[in-house]
Amino acid sequence: MDGLVRAIADNAQLRCFAVKTTEMTEAARKAHNTSPVVTAALGRLMSGAAMMASMMEDTPEGLLTLQIDGEGDVGGLVVTADAHGHVKGYARNPQAICPASSAGKLDVGRIVGPGYLTVIRDTGNAEPYNSRIELVSGEIGDDLAQYFAVSEQVPSGVGLGVLMNRDNTVKVAGGFMIQLMPFASDECVSRLEEALSHITSVTALLDTGIDPEEMLRTILHDVDVEITGRSPVSFRCNCSRNRVEKALISLGRSQLEELTSDTEPIEMKCQFCNTAYSFTPREIRELLTTL
Repeated sequence: MDGLVRAIADNAQLRCFAVKTTEMTEAARKAHNTSPVVTAALGRLMSGAAMMASMMEDTPEGLLTLQIDGEGDVGGLVVTADAHGHVKGYARNPQAICPASSAGKLDVGRIVGPGYLTVIRDTGNAEPYNSRIELVSGEIGDDLAQYFAVSEQVPSGVGLGVLMNRDNTVKVAGGFMIQLMPFASDECVSRLEEALSHITSVTALLDTGIDPEEMLRTILHDVDVEITGRSPVSFRCNCSRNRVEKALISLGRSQLEELTSDTEPIEMKCQFCNTAYSFTPREIRELLTTL
């Protein structure tokens, strides 16, 4: 079952997060019919977003957006998440493919390519916080770690992974994020570096059947870990017909009048979940009466 845990470790010198997102990533794959390598890229970004959004637990109405604009064939990725564990996202070119890496694995870095990561935190109470950094690898975990180091001055270890089945469904997905607190000692830093040096693959850990709590305890095997919170995570979109109607109205009278000249219904699709909403010319004319 998917889920997220928050924890502190090593006498609160470390702030830790771990998440399992297998069902979430599979739901995104089904919604967008993504290729295996795009599924891996999107799943990694959604896992990272779920953990970062959980940091906004004091702002329950807040929304986190992670946007990757890359030169690779996927074109870009957009994910949004809230503190309640609701995550949604899409790839601009969901069917993009590329050769496997030299290690025979899905080459997320290549499909994403050089580019930029934009992080937007909207608390709902003030101007959204916006930060943009250059991607360091396109592998997403490295790029999120770079964001924390550059934009928030928080040294972080980030591991993200998606493992596919032979039929291209998602076998396991998830990740971890471990951050050093400002008062962390040199000994704590050394212990964390030593622990992370033994982690070769997030998916190898998850494929053993462990849950997020067990994953953290496995990574920090000789350090005390105190779980401070647990929450579910899921792929969930808040689109609705009413929201799509408002989007159509925002087009203005002239564009809506053009749409009424069509004899067939028009179809509008949500980018985040691919749900289709159909509107007949008569329904478009009814929207015109609201202007």
